[in-house]
Amino acid sequence: MALRKGYLLKLKPGALEQYMHWHDNIWPELQKEIADQGIAEITLWNLRDMVILTSVVKDEDSWTRLWDSEIHKKWADIMNPLMHYRPDNVVDSEEITEIWHFEPGKGA
Repeated sequence: MALRKGYLLKLKPGALEQYMHWHDNIWPELQKEIADQGIAEITLWNLRDMVILTSVVKDEDSWTRLWDSEIHKKWADIMNPLMHYRPDNVVDSEEITEIWHFEPGKGA
């Protein structure tokens, strides 16, 4: 059963254009790793210096597996100047909690 997950991430000032450039040109090997770790969809939303990431994942650990992968560590090296990172080289983020979802025809 697929799960929806969401995260709030903070960009560094003036980083949005470069952040968007890299995501518009995401590496094929990173795309494969995302799929291999059970992440079926990722959507990014922007509000000022924040990115809201929503995703559909196979299981609770999909994101952790991706963040621990070698290819994502290389991606983190590129994202590091654009975003805030924790000392363990994982993006500094907060998981957001879904409080309501509606699909017409399926009920609330």
